Amino acid sequence: MLRYRSAETELPGDPLLLTAALAESGLFDQYVVYEREGDFCFAGGVLGEVAVARSGIRRRWLADETKAPLGPHPLRQVREKLAEMDIQDWNAYGWMAFEFSHLHTDRPERAGDTDLLQLVVPHSEVRFRQGGVLVRSADQETLDALLTLLAEPVDRPAVEARPIDVADSAGGYPQIVARAIEEIRTSRDLQKVILSRSVPVPFPVDFVATYVHGRSHNTPARSFLVNLGGRRVAGFSPETVAEVSADGEVVTQPLAGTRARGLGGAEDERLRAELLADPKEISEHVLSVKLAEEEMATVCRPGTVSVRDLLSVRQRGSVQHLGSSVHGLLADDATAWDVLRAVFPAVTASGIPKLPAYDCISRLESGPRGIYSGAVLAASSDGALDAALVLRSLFEEDGRTWLRAGAGILAGSTPERELEETCEKLRSVAPYVVPAQPAPLAVPSLQG
Repeated sequence: MLRYRSAETELPGDPLLLTAALAESGLFDQYVVYEREGDFCFAGGVLGEVAVARSGIRRRWLADETKAPLGPHPLRQVREKLAEMDIQDWNAYGWMAFEFSHLHTDRPERAGDTDLLQLVVPHSEVRFRQGGVLVRSADQETLDALLTLLAEPVDRPAVEARPIDVADSAGGYPQIVARAIEEIRTSRDLQKVILSRSVPVPFPVDFVATYVHGRSHNTPARSFLVNLGGRRVAGFSPETVAEVSADGEVVTQPLAGTRARGLGGAEDERLRAELLADPKEISEHVLSVKLAEEEMATVCRPGTVSVRDLLSVRQRGSVQHLGSSVHGLLADDATAWDVLRAVFPAVTASGIPKLPAYDCISRLESGPRGIYSGAVLAASSDGALDAALVLRSLFEEDGRTWLRAGAGILAGSTPERELEETCEKLRSVAPYVVPAQPAPLAVPSLQG
């Protein structure tokens, strides 16, 4: 069994800037950055990988690769495949697509034919905590290179962002919202659905610079920077889907109900009071918390599920939300992966009930969501798991770069207000997008 070589060192500067320096170092062609409450983790390179598609599950460890069909509990299979990784005290990092949820329905074909989950056990890790840095690597040479890079504080040049216009230029979003409102009013089942829209980014983007610039202007529950398998995401998540500690404490944090912020103290306070008094927003939030409680009860010990901080206002970048935390203790026969299955996708990114919400989303949105409204997550061999909801993010895949945001639709919604809500959310990222700098021209050789 492999063992990581490790070393500890003092924190020489701002962990956000040091993390960016690691991403730009050229030591790793793939990486994941995951920030939890001010503690940053950089995971570089790939020793092992687990990927899930509708066609099956793949596991790779070094040069060895195996494939297997999916069973009725794909996330339990993911847990089993990660446990087979031949390294001590592993951590895994990666993402889940929104469409992973279709694997648990009677319409699995809606999941499509692309990967729905990718988790990697990294070659090297750097964890920035209060007062110190833990560095781990599979080989001494890389460990030494990382320690050298971390020996001095780093500085970054000022950047010039190119803000993205978040207007609904095609004008289609209010139309699908109106259709959803009518469906909810006439349906016996559907109570709420989250509908989203995309905004294209018309130029190449420097994802690391955008992540640093955007993080300095946001107040996320989690942040992340993903560069895996040709997919890139920089995000500032407003809430967690699932938090499971190694000793079995379970938390999910639904946010629902939105107003703008950043407009000045008096206006922000006026909008806060308006949010707390709005029957539509309160109803939307209470419905979300109720479903989160029901889902948590299926994987927690009886009597341990409780709601804390009900209807507290949480500031998240350009918006403020109604938030609550739902807590519980993990059942004896459950694991963190069972929790993730129970609560994924987040109720605040899908709808109530979830199955009719999936149907509505599939009919009214123009295509699959992919990582948007899915999760970026970190999991450990000790049983801990932390999954952030992928909102307030910038995406790049297959030569396309875009932003995306949605709003929760109820019977009492109005298309105009829901469109404005998407704009408010998009403004958490849109002003901070940094264009990629062109590569320098090669200087012709003077030798004959």
